[in-house]
Amino acid sequence: MKTVTKLVTSLALLSTISVAQTLVSVNGTTITQQDVDRELMNATQGRFNQVPVEKQAEFRKQVLEQLVAKELVYDDAKKTGVLNSKDFKNRYEEVAKRIKKEIAIQVWQKREVDKIVVSDKDMKTYYDNNQEEFNEKSADARHILVKTKAEANELEKELKGLKGSALSAKFAELAKSKSIGPSGAKGGKLPTFSPREMVPEFSKEAFSMKVGTVSAPIKTQFGYHLIYLEARNTKKTKFTEAKATINNRLKLEKAKTVMLNKMKELEKKAVIK
Repeated sequence: MKTVTKLVTSLALLSTISVAQTLVSVNGTTITQQDVDRELMNATQGRFNQVPVEKQAEFRKQVLEQLVAKELVYDDAKKTGVLNSKDFKNRYEEVAKRIKKEIAIQVWQKREVDKIVVSDKDMKTYYDNNQEEFNEKSADARHILVKTKAEANELEKELKGLKGSALSAKFAELAKSKSIGPSGAKGGKLPTFSPREMVPEFSKEAFSMKVGTVSAPIKTQFGYHLIYLEARNTKKTKFTEAKATINNRLKLEKAKTVMLNKMKELEKKAVIK
């Protein structure tokens, strides 16, 4: 297992490679980066990218170790005759029948959905009627993070009555001297962010307050924040860029009716007692 441990330490670097990079070989069977990625996506229901960055490397390590363990057990099972045993064959046959039916149903459903055609007119109508969905919002802001509400209240008092460049300059000055957040050294300046990139309490305030003003103290899991909103932006997704997404969405909506009608048709033809 020393070889596995050595490979695991470099897993974070290998995670950036999109090809089927071999991570480890177990008795001649290779385990690739794609194998690990597939397991991670299944385990997190497709939300692995939402796992905190500091946890991702550990998850990758655990999954690789699990895949190695499975290969070791499977290899031993083959050597000890498990695949030829009656118990294995009976269970395999049961699972094979179940999977055969499930795969057939999935392929049938895909074929029915693929037959559905969504017109450009319908897609454009959806786009025009759901503009908010295609407006990508972002904000530019500074913030001061402190441990207590009392500290935040004192800073709020120091900023009271200031406007424009005077407010901006004073806020940056206080951020450098008082903020315990990593952005403090930069005058509290944050990279441009979207609503989903911040914790809910912070995001709600930043996307509702007036540009050029300072928020009241906002409590989050990190402490108390004062936010100075510099700008709020909206980038509109063009219809041509949104067409694929709209097409899939409308197809799925139409599929409900199509499937319902298809089931009624099949029931009429079937003998159900």
